[in-house]
Amino acid sequence: MSTTTRQPESAPSAPPAPASRPAPPAPIKAKQRLGDRVFSGTALGAGLIILVVLAAVATFLIIQSLPAFAPDTSDNHILEGRSFWSYVGPLAFGTIWASFIALVIATPISIGIALFISHYAPRRLAGVLGYVIDLLAAVPSVVFGLWGGLVLAPLLQPVYAWLNANASWFPLFGGQVSSTGKTIMTAALVLAVMVIPIMTAICREVFLQTPKLHEEAALALGATRWEMVRMAVLPFARGGMVSAVMLALGRALGETMAVTMVLSPSFVYSFLVLTATNPTPIPANIALAFPEAHGTGVNTLIATGLILFVVTFAVNAVARWIVARRAEFSGAN
Repeated sequence: MSTTTRQPESAPSAPPAPASRPAPPAPIKAKQRLGDRVFSGTALGAGLIILVVLAAVATFLIIQSLPAFAPDTSDNHILEGRSFWSYVGPLAFGTIWASFIALVIATPISIGIALFISHYAPRRLAGVLGYVIDLLAAVPSVVFGLWGGLVLAPLLQPVYAWLNANASWFPLFGGQVSSTGKTIMTAALVLAVMVIPIMTAICREVFLQTPKLHEEAALALGATRWEMVRMAVLPFARGGMVSAVMLALGRALGETMAVTMVLSPSFVYSFLVLTATNPTPIPANIALAFPEAHGTGVNTLIATGLILFVVTFAVNAVARWIVARRAEFSGAN
C-alpha cells in the first residue's frame, strides 16, 4: 500500500506593492510683468472707486435727510407743518405714474424697431437705422424738454380736446382738459422718446444673439418669418427684453429737465392724463424748488432725492438680477 505524502499548504502571497507614482510637477507660475501688475491694480482701483462713490452718495443723502424726518416741521418752509411722508407721497406717485405711461408707450415701439433692424431691414438700412437710434440717445434732455413744451404740447392739445370730448368714458381721459397741452401725457411722451434708444439698442443686441440653428430649424419646418420670430427669437430674448424695460425705467425715473419744462408743480394723486393738474415727479420738484430752498427745506429736498435714489437703485438691481439669470441660459445647447 502506497503512502501519499501531503504537501504543506503555502501561505497566501501578499499582494504586490503598488508602484510608486511620480510626484506631480510643480505648477509653473507665470512671470509677473510690471505692465500686468499695473493693469490689474488699475482695474481693481477703478472697481473700488465705483463702490466708494456709491457709498459716499448714499451716506451723504442719509445724513442730510435726517432733519426732514423730525417730528416738528413747523419751521420747515417746504413741509409747512406736514409730515415728510405726506409731502413725498404725491411726488413718488407722479414719478412712478409718468414713468409707467412712458414705458407703456415706448416698449412696443422699441421692440418693433429692434425686430425690424435685426430681422427685416436690409443690411445697409439696418446699419443706418442703428446709427440713428444711437445718435438719438446722445441728444441732451433739455432739448427734449424744449421740444416737448414748445412744439409737442401745442400740437397735441387739439388731440387731447377731441379725446376728452369723445372718449371721456375712459377713466384716464376725463376731467377738464388742459388748454396748453402741458399734461402728464405730454411729459410721458417726451420720456418715451428719450428711453426708446436705450430699449431699442438692448433689444436689438439680444435679438441678434438668437442661435442661428433655432431660426433655421423653424424656417426649415415651414414657419414664416413672423412665426420664426415668435417661436424662436422672442422666447430666447424674453429675459433681455425685460432687462431693457427695467433699465429704461431707471432712466425715466431719474429724468429731470425734460419733465420740468413740461409740467407745473402740483401735489395731487390723479390718474387723469389730460388735465392741467398733474402729479409732479420727484426730479422735477427738486429742480423747481431747490433755488428758493433754505435751512431744513434743503434737507427735505435731499430726503426726496434719497427716496428717488432707493427706487432707482432697486430698479437697476432687479434689472441686473434678470440679466444675470438670463446669462446662465445657453440657447445653443
